[in-house]
Amino acid sequence: MMEISAWLIFLGAVFVGSYVQAVTGFAMGMIVIAVVGASQTIALPVLTAAASLITMVNVVLALRGRTMHIHKPLFGWLAIGQLPAIWIGVWLLSVLDQQAAGLLQLLLGAFITLGSLSMMLRPRPLAQVSSPLVCSVAGFAAGVVGGLFSASGPIMGWFNYRQPLAVAVIRSTLLCSFALTTTTRTVVVGVQGGLTAEVWWLSALALPLVIGGTWLGRQAPPPVSDEVLKQLAFALLLAMGVWILATAS
Repeated sequence: MMEISAWLIFLGAVFVGSYVQAVTGFAMGMIVIAVVGASQTIALPVLTAAASLITMVNVVLALRGRTMHIHKPLFGWLAIGQLPAIWIGVWLLSVLDQQAAGLLQLLLGAFITLGSLSMMLRPRPLAQVSSPLVCSVAGFAAGVVGGLFSASGPIMGWFNYRQPLAVAVIRSTLLCSFALTTTTRTVVVGVQGGLTAEVWWLSALALPLVIGGTWLGRQAPPPVSDEVLKQLAFALLLAMGVWILATAS
């Protein structure tokens, strides 16, 4: 049984992550994985499986009324790269968790640190939407990370925000990509027997907080710009990533 502190840390991270993702279009998975991963209170395979389930709920709620903004060609080419890569990422997580737990923790810390640094920088918009090949390669990279850590936000966010598209289009396309990642990842983990009772309990208890955080993010965004909110969120994540690297054994 997990300690009460582990539950509180997880549920708090879920609420904050749901709120931030509803406002900015991404970051929920990364916030949950970073905060709980830094505390080392929940095994990473269990944590990522639960994160996928709750993120799936979050993106479905956040996408309501926004599907008309999805850039279908961009999403389609990203998906072509994502789908096979998610399987690879989940497989890597299983292998590393069983055979190289210390290396897995180092990879988690490096992912969060580098991902936070990349997202704190303002991506320079491209002159035109990326080619299908480039989109598929970006989707593949995001799929591996999404399968491994259930958090493809740094790659997806950076890539999509470089596209010369309206912010509403970028956010909706991002959310749709996250919906694909979380759904596919959950199916893969389920086939492998990873949807344990602990995963379902974590997800069930987090569900009201996902709904509440998402609703609050849509109805009462913070009195600061999206850019300021993103900078604050990723500054915190950067500190978490450095802590995980420092404490990895």
